[in-house]
Amino acid sequence: MKQSVIDKLEILSKRIGELSGLLSQPEVTDNMEQYTKLNREYAELQPVVTTYHQYVDAVNDLAVANELLNDPQMKDFAAEELATAKENILQLEAELQKLLLPKDPNDEKNIYLEIRAGTGGDESALFSANLFRMYSRFAERNSWQVEIISESPSDLGGYKEIIAKIIGYGAYSKLKFESGAHRVQRVPVTETQGRVHTSACTVAIMPEADEVQDAQINPADLRIDTYRASGAGGQHINKTDSAIRITHLPTGLVVECQDERSQHKNKARALSLLATRIKDAQLREQQSKIAATRKSLVGSGDRSERIRTYNFPQGRMTDHRINLTLYKLDMIMDGDLFELTDALIAEHQAELLASLDSRE
Repeated sequence: MKQSVIDKLEILSKRIGELSGLLSQPEVTDNMEQYTKLNREYAELQPVVTTYHQYVDAVNDLAVANELLNDPQMKDFAAEELATAKENILQLEAELQKLLLPKDPNDEKNIYLEIRAGTGGDESALFSANLFRMYSRFAERNSWQVEIISESPSDLGGYKEIIAKIIGYGAYSKLKFESGAHRVQRVPVTETQGRVHTSACTVAIMPEADEVQDAQINPADLRIDTYRASGAGGQHINKTDSAIRITHLPTGLVVECQDERSQHKNKARALSLLATRIKDAQLREQQSKIAATRKSLVGSGDRSERIRTYNFPQGRMTDHRINLTLYKLDMIMDGDLFELTDALIAEHQAELLASLDSRE
């Protein structure tokens, strides 16, 4: 391992010692904001420092084994220890490389999930509902919260469009590679001849903007309309103009929220979604510039890019970006996405490592 990397790890090792001391001081524990900030830094550094200490132990084991090689009685034992130490060092170096990769500043954030029916009419709308249930069940498995922002139901019980907020630490890090076109192959409920049809939906995953001000929204650029909410909700929902529609005049972006009975709450949610969409547009513009010079192995994030196929007759899911096929479609549609998301994250990390190596 390079000396510059070891020097960095030594600094991090000292820092975690400082943090441990600070977190035990009464003046820090009494200040919840400062305590939370330091505790989060400690949690981020701990796996790096723990792995580094294991690496140091392995290097020491290697040195001891080399010394024992000079002892005729210990030579065979030393050879085994030497091989084990070398293997451990290689594994720990690889793990440290991953842990030291540049962090995505959005990884810890909540997300907005948007699913829209595409080609396929009613069948596409039904699959939108299936995808929403899949992501909702995945959120449950991660102890995240799901809040529906707006929905446009189809006649057969699906969604022409549904927008939801998923609240939970690390939601973006696990779901950020889901943006794109999702294709389904199955026999629709409306098909009388038993033929397999192909339909598609688009999914967008956007990290929540920290503050509305971050997106530099000028109130003069907004047109805010109120209207009566439609759909389920009892008698009250149709008696008040609680639903909100906000149009951002410079970009033409339109957001709506009618989930809450309070106009104030709907307005706050709609503004948050608008800020997120504006920042998302800025982020995608940056990504398109990067993709022009280097194609991402896990996709460019383009909403029109076909990323995955769900084949129900064969019970398989194929992610086309990393050539991963899993024959457990029922489990996947029930929210068991861990093998898939872990594979996408691993591919992304490998790509980052390759790009760092190419610069050196």
